Amino acid sequence: MRTGYATLPLHGGRAPAWLFRRMVRLARALALHVLEAHGRDGLLRRLSDPFWFQALGCVLGFDWHSSGLTTTTTGALKEALRGLERETGLCVAGGKGAAGRRTPAELEAACAAWGTDAGALVRASRLAAKVDSAAVQDGYQIYHHAFVAAREGRWCVIQQGMSDATGLARRYHWLGEGLASFVREPHAAVCCDARGETLNLVAEESARAQAALLAVAREPDRETGRLLQRLPELTLPRRHAVTAADLDPRRLRRVLLSTWEWAPADFESLLLTPGLGAKALRALALVAELVHGTPASTRDPARFSFAHGGKDGTPYPVDRAVYDHTVAVLEDGLRRAPLERRERDAALRRLARFVAA
Repeated sequence: MRTGYATLPLHGGRAPAWLFRRMVRLARALALHVLEAHGRDGLLRRLSDPFWFQALGCVLGFDWHSSGLTTTTTGALKEALRGLERETGLCVAGGKGAAGRRTPAELEAACAAWGTDAGALVRASRLAAKVDSAAVQDGYQIYHHAFVAAREGRWCVIQQGMSDATGLARRYHWLGEGLASFVREPHAAVCCDARGETLNLVAEESARAQAALLAVAREPDRETGRLLQRLPELTLPRRHAVTAADLDPRRLRRVLLSTWEWAPADFESLLLTPGLGAKALRALALVAELVHGTPASTRDPARFSFAHGGKDGTPYPVDRAVYDHTVAVLEDGLRRAPLERRERDAALRRLARFVAA
C-alpha cells in the first residue's frame, strides 16, 4: 500500500560532510536496533510511515521541515547498511536523480547475493515510480526514488517530487505488505499540507476510466481513428491541462501504435509501456473520455496535514497511541544504541524538539 505523502518546502542545500558521517553512524545504530527488536518487517513498516520517517530524519540531525530531509535521511540509511546486506537481509537501493535510475541494478546485485530473484522487486520499483509520476498527476515531478528490499521479497519505497510552481516537495511512501493493487487506491494515508486538482487515475472512482483507457490503448478501433482526425476541431474539457502538441494526431497515433504493439493485459501493464510518460497518459485519458464518456477522477489523494499529523489541518495526531509509540521506539533505540553519551543526549534533544513542534 502507499502509506503516505508529506509536503515540505524545497531546499537546495546538502548536509555538510561531518554531519553526514554522524548521520550515517546514528542511522546504523538505530536501524540495527529496530531490526533486532522488530525484525525486517518492523523496519519496513516504520520507514513507510511518514511521521516515523520524519522523526528519524530529525533525530539524525537534519532540518525537520525541509525537502532535504528525505534525500539525506535515505542516503544516510543507504550508507549505514552498505556492506551489511547479507547480515541484515536488507538492501537500500536508489536515491536522488541518477542514483534512483540505478535502483534495478542495485536490487539485482542484492538478490544475487541472497540467491533470490529480483524480478518482482524491480517491477514493484518501476510501478511505484510510474504511479506517482504519471498515474497521479499532482504537479510534483519525481526526482528521488529509494527502494528498501528485504531478502524475503518484502519492500517499501520512499520517493519525492518537486513543484517549481509552489516551491514545495511532496514525499510518497509505499509498503509492499498488504498491497492489493498498484492501480486501485494503493495508499492507506496521504499526508500533505497543500492540495489541488489532480488527474488521479488510481482513485476508486477512476475504475471505469481505467477500463476505457485500456480499451483505447490495447487495440485500434474505428471510433478512435475518427476522433484522432477531429481532435483539432474539438472543444475539450477545461480540466485537461493538455497542450496542442500533446493532442497532435500524429503524435498520439505514435503513442497508440506503441501501446497496441505492447498489448497490455491490464492497467498495471499499460503503465509499464516503454516510452509512455505522464503527458502521453494524460492525452490517452482524454481520448478515452471522449470515445467512451468516462472521465477520470480529479481528486487529490492528500487527506492528512503532515505538519501535525491531523486530518484536514486539525493540529493534532489522529492516533495518539501510534504517535507515542513512534517516539518511544526512537527513544528506546537511542538509549540502547552503542553511542557516546554526548551524541545520544543531542539526538534525544532533537527528538524532543520535533515532538514539541
